[in-house]
Amino acid sequence: MTTSSDSAQAAPRIYLASASPRRRELLTQIGVAHAVLAVPAPPGEDEPRHPGEPAEVYVRRTARDKAERGVRYLREQALPALPLLAADTTVILAGDVLGKPADRADAIAILQRLSGCAHQVHTAVVVAAAGQLHEAVSVTEVRLRTLSLQDIERYCDSGEPFGKAGAYGIQGLAGIFVEHIAGSYTGVMGLPVFETAQLLGRAGVLLP
Repeated sequence: MTTSSDSAQAAPRIYLASASPRRRELLTQIGVAHAVLAVPAPPGEDEPRHPGEPAEVYVRRTARDKAERGVRYLREQALPALPLLAADTTVILAGDVLGKPADRADAIAILQRLSGCAHQVHTAVVVAAAGQLHEAVSVTEVRLRTLSLQDIERYCDSGEPFGKAGAYGIQGLAGIFVEHIAGSYTGVMGLPVFETAQLLGRAGVLLP
């Protein structure tokens, strides 16, 4: 099932295989009318990492898997053929993938690890169109200032860390923790608009 994220005047030009409101906002920001494709999640663990799989490979594979599932779902549902965009964002610290926190204690532990350290945020983007996959990865270095336990607990009280890779959202309250960023701000949000525009251009989606 799809739901449009744009005004009634704008017919969708792509499917977005993600429920992320941030990705929807960023696509709207660059003028790409889209419809959200609610692809059923596969059974089992959410986005499992294969044994020994490097973090950099994991994020690319996960985005590709999402795109391929989305394409299969389009066929199964006999939906109109449009390019499909999928993405995955992963926070990497010392080779470890810091995913979405399972609970408050996990969020606190993740933020304590990130406190005062530089880490990388990898966002892989895949556009599936006309039987081809167009792929790109944005890599951004982010350094958070040293956080006290009080800082972290107050941030967790806001509810913002939950559902976010690395337990923080740069576009929200956690922006005050970010001491340095080198790379793509929108990539850290979850959809690097430069790389996304390049991929959509390759897929024949015209931008304003």
